[in-house]
Amino acid sequence: MTSAGIEASYPVTVMDESGNKRETHITGERPLTIYVDKQEIVTLMTLGKYPELLVIGYLHNQGFIKQTEELKAVQVDWDIDSAVVVTKNGIGDWEEKLAKRTVTSGCGQGTVFGDLMDNLEEIQLPTPTLHQSTFYRLLQNIREHNEVYKKSGAVHGCALCKGENIEVFIEDVGRHNATDAIAGHMLLEGISGNDKLFYTTGRLTSEMVIKVAQMGIPVLFSRAGITRMGMELSEKLGVTTIARAGGKHFLVYNGAETLVLDAKPPEKAGSRFDTSTNNSDEISLHERRRKAELNA
Repeated sequence: MTSAGIEASYPVTVMDESGNKRETHITGERPLTIYVDKQEIVTLMTLGKYPELLVIGYLHNQGFIKQTEELKAVQVDWDIDSAVVVTKNGIGDWEEKLAKRTVTSGCGQGTVFGDLMDNLEEIQLPTPTLHQSTFYRLLQNIREHNEVYKKSGAVHGCALCKGENIEVFIEDVGRHNATDAIAGHMLLEGISGNDKLFYTTGRLTSEMVIKVAQMGIPVLFSRAGITRMGMELSEKLGVTTIARAGGKHFLVYNGAETLVLDAKPPEKAGSRFDTSTNNSDEISLHERRRKAELNA
């Protein structure tokens, strides 16, 4: 296996609103075409920081492989923007898998192949126990990451967490890429998802719920929102989904029974739980949106 990670950001000269030139950084984005046993599978747009992990995790999450033992070699060559994968025994049903292709709502457009949606009933996730106090500490720890985002923006970040600790944090131009890279890391290191939580900066879409469930992780949370299909699949698969998570706020869309509310913040008069309109002029737009969401 190669180790062909490249720079995640690049220096450029820009002009600001005052006409002054300044140095800043932009996020890298490269196409990476995956070939498996000489068969072209897909072209991913990626940051390129962990290409081998991305390829392995992608093939696993799409149902092409189940274990890394099925692979013979993974070679990434940026001169031709390609990743060449050689399996030990080949992969059957190529035509059937490639014929059934669904473009998802992932950033940069993710793709789901084959009968993946038909095999979801085979997934069995453990029932987690999540303490609110631990979750708050985890949210605080996550604020210290997002290295590429702080430098150049234009990326999503995903994290594999255990308790209040972040074990792996990966950024890429699409959250599905970052998720696949973490899946590749878990496969290579033999890491179980049973006692883990998964964080993403992006929306909790159907694709994200499916990927996390396939990784055996029972808790998925984000600072962003959730889609209808994402919520329906989380209910079907038993994934605890928490959205709008930041500071002391969060909304549990599925799996409320798995949370132990041992650190409930005090309710304040005129807070987002107050339904009165007497002080509406003093409530921020952010709080009004939260109240409307809760009322709904």
